[in-house]
Parts: sequence; structure tokens; C-alpha cells
Amino acid sequence: MNTLEVINPATGEVFKTLEADTDETVRKKYELLKSGQRLWSKVRVEDRIGKIKNFVTLLESSIPVLSETLTEEMGKPLDQSAGEIRGAIGRINFFIKNSIKWLSDEVIYEEEGLEERITFEPLGVIANISAWNYPYLVGVNVYIPALIAGNSVFYKPSEYTSLTGLAIQNLLYEAGIPNDVFQVVIGGAEAGESLLNLPLDGYFFTGSVKTGKYIYEKVASKMVPCQVELGGKDPMYVHADNKDIESVAAAAVEGAFYNNGQSCCAVERIYVNEKVYDIFIDEFVTLTKAMKLGDPKEGGVFVGPLARKEQVVFLKGQVEDAIAKGATVMTGGKPADRKGFYFEPTVLIDVNHTMRVMTEESFGPVIGIQKVAGDDEAVQLMKDTEYGLAAAVYSDHEETALPLLMQMDTGTVYWNCCDRVSPNLPWSGRRNSGLGVTLSYMGIRAFTQPKGYHMRG
Repeated sequence: MNTLEVINPATGEVFKTLEADTDETVRKKYELLKSGQRLWSKVRVEDRIGKIKNFVTLLESSIPVLSETLTEEMGKPLDQSAGEIRGAIGRINFFIKNSIKWLSDEVIYEEEGLEERITFEPLGVIANISAWNYPYLVGVNVYIPALIAGNSVFYKPSEYTSLTGLAIQNLLYEAGIPNDVFQVVIGGAEAGESLLNLPLDGYFFTGSVKTGKYIYEKVASKMVPCQVELGGKDPMYVHADNKDIESVAAAAVEGAFYNNGQSCCAVERIYVNEKVYDIFIDEFVTLTKAMKLGDPKEGGVFVGPLARKEQVVFLKGQVEDAIAKGATVMTGGKPADRKGFYFEPTVLIDVNHTMRVMTEESFGPVIGIQKVAGDDEAVQLMKDTEYGLAAAVYSDHEETALPLLMQMDTGTVYWNCCDRVSPNLPWSGRRNSGLGVTLSYMGIRAFTQPKGYHMRG
């Protein structure tokens, strides 16, 4: 029997062992999903949505126990786990409200004796290879619109959030989703490889650039949709015209350190105009030092452990590289002296783009802050990246911020906000931040294939 050990990152100890999937079990699940999808696609979309509404009701009533599970296996503080589930419910409600409109047939042109229309058919059996940092929020972006559109779904949670994946499956079944329409695959890279070897009708991945590129290349010959939502090195610029620097610093701290910085759209590097630099640094460092690090089940804890042991070593290497090249540590800078996978919230100044911390995704509680002379230098540095996910500008005036945001080659831009995602807007990346779209009406139709009808009569 293949097994998967579930580790509590707050202690570093194994607390559960699961049976992992094999090539054989994955193949059996595929045959089940293949037959189930044919029947599911014939179910009225209103009835499919009805079962998703049941799922929402079950999620709402299960937040305490689901939060506990997520915190135990991934390490985020309990209140952040609960907040993630509530956020996922909001996104699901967006799909419930908008899917019928965007899945309905569209008549594009009519004249006497001729009608031209588009229908939106499901892709078939799709794989959702999901992420551990926000398993609810990232997952519902894919499997909810996919199910509503009439697809069956292979859901592979990250091996770091397998218990959450199984909990999601159980609630979907309880809500009325047939077991031949939704199946979870448990395991690490080997289980993922089994999915890539199947003749699926679409692949939807969220995770690292390295794995995303591997998946994209591996399935290219299948000629099916493949979306890869990857990382970011998202910049934030603090303009000189900001009057309330304390509020800007508070937003930046939360953007950098919420979920322990383990977010693709977290603030990863900050550029501050020299005119407001000193006061911003003072406030940012003060707020960072005030954050409580500790057991994620304790009240008031804002920073829990990292989800993966390997990331502690990675962040330590980034900080050491920066120090060796002239950076100054204002607070933190090393693994926390306690059991588990903890790293102190770290603020580095005197940084530049020769340092890994300013060019390489950190995905943890480490931030570099660089002084700039003005807007032109800020824009140049913000654009100096292989990524293209998000960028933020803080300014008291929209007419100042907007021209800067228009220069960003990113899928998302923020004015006076950061580290947020809305179901109303498309979520997409450019370059090493990925390909494809989730959320918005585009993220509903992403799980369909259009068919054009030319009708004479």
C-alpha cells in the first residue's frame, strides 16, 4: 500500500497517515468519471447549481471543524482558516448567481432564414491539480464552475492539504454531487504524474513555475486546454504624495505577511519614494515587530508556521544572500527558535536587484524595501521581473496612480489596495505567472468549449 504522511507544521510531527493513489486506482477513478460525465452533462444546469447551493450550506455549518483541519495540516492561524472558507463561500455564490447567464446559448446574428448562435459545451473530464496555500479559495475557482458547466472533476489537492481535499469531497457527496462526477486523488508527484498520463479533456494547475511548465509541456501533445496559475514577485510602490503613511504601512504589512506571505499575490517587494521613506520604514518595522508569532491555534496569533519545512531553509538562504550583498536586517532574519517550521517576519532595507530576495519569489514572511528617487525609477524596478501577476501603487490621487498602473505588464493592478482577489474580475498571469483565466465570466466559460451553429431554414 502506498502511504502519505500528514505533518503538522506547528510541531513538525506526523499526525495522520493516508493511503495514496497508484496508477491503478487513478485509472479506475478515471473510468468512473468518464462514464459519470456523460450523465452529468445532461442534468439541467439549474439542478447542478442546486447541488452546489447544498454544498454552500454544508460549508457554512462546518467552518469550525474544517478550519481546525486546515490549520493542523497547513499551519495558518485558525481565524485565517475560517476567513478563507468564508471567502470561498463568497466566490461560490458568484458562480451560483452568474453561471446560467454565461453558459446560456447566445444568438449572435439573425436575418430572415438564418440564425447564427454559440453554445457552450463542457470539456469532459478535467484535472484540477490544486495548491496548499489557499486550498479552498484556489480550489473553488476551478471545480465549482467546472461542475456547474457539466464536467466531471479529478481533484488532486496538494499533499500538504490532503485532509482538506477529502473533507471537500465528502461535503460535495453529501450535497448531492455523484461520486462518478468528482473524485479526489491523494498523493505527491507520482499521483500527479498518473493524471498527466491519462487522456483527460483539460488540465488546471495552481503552483510553482517549475511544475507548471512541466505540466504544460507534458500535456501539450494532447491538444486540450491547459491552464497554469503560477507565482509572482508582486511589487508595491509608495508614492510621495501619500499623506497617511501609517495607513499605507499597515496595508503593506498585511499584504506582505498575511497567510505568512504564502500567497501568489502577496506583496513581495516594496519601493518607497525617498521623500516618505524614513517614516514608512519606521512604521512598517514597528507594525511587523508587533505581530504575534506562535501556535496557529492560539488566539491573537497572526504568523504561524510555514507549511513546508524546505521553505525555512530557502528563506534563510535568501536573507543570507541579501546580507552578504549589503542589505540591513531591521527585524527578524532567521528561523524562529521553536519547534516546527517557523521563520521570523523579516524586513530588509538597503536592498537592490542583485539580491535574490528582490527577484526570486519568497513565498514566506520576508520582504525587501528599496528607496527610489521617483516614479520613473519605481516603474523601471517594478517591471524588472520574470513574473506578471499583480502590482500595486499607493497614492492619494488616482490621476497619479493610473498612468503607473497602465505601464505594468501584469494580469492585475491595484490602486490603494493589494493582495486581494475578486470573483467579479479575471484572475490571470503573464509570463512566468502563468496562462489562462479563472474567475469572472471568463472563468466560467474556461471550462467549456464553444460550438458555432449556422442555422438556415
